[in-house]
Amino acid sequence: MKIDLTDTTAGEINKALIEGRRAIGTPAVGMVLTLVIVTDEENAYDALRAASDASREHPSRTLVVIRRVSRTPRDRTTSRLDAEVRVGAEAGTGETVILRLYGEVSDHADSVVLPLLLPDAPVVVWWPVNAPAAPAEDPLGALAQRRVTDTYAAEQPVRELAARAETYTPGDTDLAWTRITPWRSMLAAALDQVDCEVRSVEVEGEEFNPSCELLAMWLADRLGVPVRRSLSSGPGLTAVRMETTCGPVVLDRADGALANLSIKGQPGRAVALQRRDTAELIAEELRRLDPDDTYAAALRYGVERLSMGADAVATLGGTPEQAAQDELAAEVAVAESEAGTEEGEAERPTPNSLARKAASK
Repeated sequence: MKIDLTDTTAGEINKALIEGRRAIGTPAVGMVLTLVIVTDEENAYDALRAASDASREHPSRTLVVIRRVSRTPRDRTTSRLDAEVRVGAEAGTGETVILRLYGEVSDHADSVVLPLLLPDAPVVVWWPVNAPAAPAEDPLGALAQRRVTDTYAAEQPVRELAARAETYTPGDTDLAWTRITPWRSMLAAALDQVDCEVRSVEVEGEEFNPSCELLAMWLADRLGVPVRRSLSSGPGLTAVRMETTCGPVVLDRADGALANLSIKGQPGRAVALQRRDTAELIAEELRRLDPDDTYAAALRYGVERLSMGADAVATLGGTPEQAAQDELAAEVAVAESEAGTEEGEAERPTPNSLARKAASK
C-alpha cells in the first residue's frame, strides 16, 4: 500500500502509517529498529532497495531523507515537506517513509525525523553518499546509536579514511570495513593452522579502494609487522601475501568470486570470497549495534603509516616519533664516538646540544 502526502507534517505522516497498517490488517508494530537513510534523489532508489532486502532479516521502519535542491531564492525561503508512505508488500517486512525536504526545512531534517522514530528502539543512520565530515556531530547522526558511512563513494577514499580517524566516535562504522569481513575471517583461520611468526605482509588490490587500506591497517595493527600496499586491476581486493618463518601464506582472489588459499606444506584449497552486494553489507551492520573497537583500532593506525614504508614502521611497529628519536640517538652515538677519538676536544656533544643544533637548522 502506498500513500502520497504533499506539503504535509510529521503528525500527518504518523497518522498515515497507522491507517496503512490497519488497512492491510496488521495494526501492531513488529519492527526492531529505525533505519534512517540520508541520500540524494539519484542514489535513493538503490539505497532503498538495499534497505528493503535487508529488512527481511531486520524488520525496521525505514526513513529516507532526501534534501531537494531549491532553484530560486524564493524557493530557498519556502519550506515544504512531501512524503510517500509505504506499508505491506510495498515496504518489504517493515515500513518505509520517503521524505522530500524543500527550502529551509532541509536544514532541520532532524526535527522532521525525530517524531517518526520508533519508540524504545535503536536508531541507525546510513549515508550512502556525501557523508558529513563528523557523523556523530551531525544533527541526524546525534539521534543514532550506529552511524554507517561508505568511504568508497567519496571522491578521495583514502583521504576520507584519514578524516574518519580524526572524527571517530564509538558507534561509527563504514561499509568499506564491512566488505573485508570474509577476508579477515579467512586470514585469521589461515594463521590458526600454522605455528609460525609473521614477518611481513603485502595487500594487493585496485587503486582508490579504501577496503584495501583498511585491511592493511588491520593487519599492521594486529600483527605488528610492516605491511606493503600494492596495486592491481581488481576487482576490489585481489590478494594478501604473508611471509612467515614457516614459508608464505597466500590468499589470492583474481576473479572477485573464488579465492585460492595456499600454505607451504599444505595442499592449496579453493575458498568462497564472493563480492557482496550492499543489502548484505547493511544486513551485517544491523546485526550489531555496539561500538566496533576492532574497526576503531584499525582506523586509528593511520593511512600515513602505511605510506611511510617498511623502514619507518618495521621496527617493532614503531611510531614516527619513535623513529625520529632512534635516528637522533644514532646521531648522538656517532658524534660521541668521533669526539672520543679526537684529542684536544674540550667538550663532547650531548643529546640536548645536538637536538638544539638540529632544531636551529
